[in-house]
Amino acid sequence: MIRVLVVDDHPVVRGGVVGWLAAQPDIDVVGEAGDGLEALAMVAALTPDVVLMDLRMPRMDGATATGRLAANHPAVRVLVLTTYDTDADIVRAVEAGATGYLLKDTPLPQLADAVRAAARGETVLAPPVAARLVSRMRAPAADAPTARELEVLAGVARGLTNAEIGRELYIGEATVKTHLLRVFAKLGVDDRTRAVLVAVERGLLPAPGR
Repeated sequence: MIRVLVVDDHPVVRGGVVGWLAAQPDIDVVGEAGDGLEALAMVAALTPDVVLMDLRMPRMDGATATGRLAANHPAVRVLVLTTYDTDADIVRAVEAGATGYLLKDTPLPQLADAVRAAARGETVLAPPVAARLVSRMRAPAADAPTARELEVLAGVARGLTNAEIGRELYIGEATVKTHLLRVFAKLGVDDRTRAVLVAVERGLLPAPGR
């Protein structure tokens, strides 16, 4: 029997996943958790084989919890199940130690098969996620924004004008504009809003509220 812990902060979603997996003859759902902190405590108490982990949850997100589990319970396989498929989310989860990454539109029979594969130590990726990772690896490395350029862009993210950014960083307004134009070129965008969004998605700037 494959012992599974299901972690998701939405009770309806969690209940549906638990109900399907519990009906499988070779899967035993040993517990449910509503956030990453609760998941850590339950893994220590229940020693599941596979943790089905949502990403964005209160108190502790799934990527952070995955990293803690990889460090303290390396034998436990973490299979991410989320609605988010941005590059930043995928890379953060995989780097934290996730065995697989699935999206919540995955058909339930495939989800059960993915749990079985994860228990065997196999990597399981939803097709869109696999395509993103392959594209990321094949893409030529673009010039990375400099620390100063990111400082300027962080000011934009906070809603500051060019003049305000210049005063804060002790540089001229024209220099601020030059830094922004270089950032736009490096990120492949043509406006301030898009530059901030892409920088956050790539992990170059912290997400709002973090």
